[in-house]
Amino acid sequence: MSLATELQAVTENVRQKAPENVFATMEAATAKLAATGITDQALQPGQTMPDFELPDATGKLVSSSELRTQGLLLISFYRGNWCPYCNLELQALQAHLDKITAQGATLVAISPEVPDQSLTTQEKFDLKFPVLTDIGNKVARQFGLVFTLDESLRPIYESFGIDVPTHNGDQSFELPIPATYLVAADGIVLNRFIDVDYRERLAPETALTWLQAAQ
Repeated sequence: MSLATELQAVTENVRQKAPENVFATMEAATAKLAATGITDQALQPGQTMPDFELPDATGKLVSSSELRTQGLLLISFYRGNWCPYCNLELQALQAHLDKITAQGATLVAISPEVPDQSLTTQEKFDLKFPVLTDIGNKVARQFGLVFTLDESLRPIYESFGIDVPTHNGDQSFELPIPATYLVAADGIVLNRFIDVDYRERLAPETALTWLQAAQ
């Protein structure tokens, strides 16, 4: 089953179980975010990636500049392990990890969740690539991906059992737009996928075509 099919199944499940007004509120919040033009302001292909140093799930610091010395760098920004769409994307990336590394690329995932949550994500899905903690969305902010969760969504998330402040360790309700970046060894962004609709994710197969084209 493709990632797109799995993502669509989650959406249909939410549509069937959530009251119609809840689904409409979620759609309206996505449209409101799109109207801000945030995707146009985010880091673009041809620009230089801001280097970062972030802790992985075990607390070890991971440096992007060191990773780039190994070749291509594929970066996946995700919202958190409370997001089923993010979890499916991470699992799909893991399923294609051997092919990604065979293309000479290093894969890392980044979220604003506290280290314990990152560790939970890594262990739950047996991820063999670094899962990094970006407390306060400092790196995501440099990429231009950060937004504040609309107030209309907060009680809805709470009703779903999602406690964003606890996951992120602050009360900001700030999240990154899910995005995938391919960066060259010299730090130049070669490609990106970014969509304010969190239900849309880059297919791993597309990431592989990016890598092949970058050889």
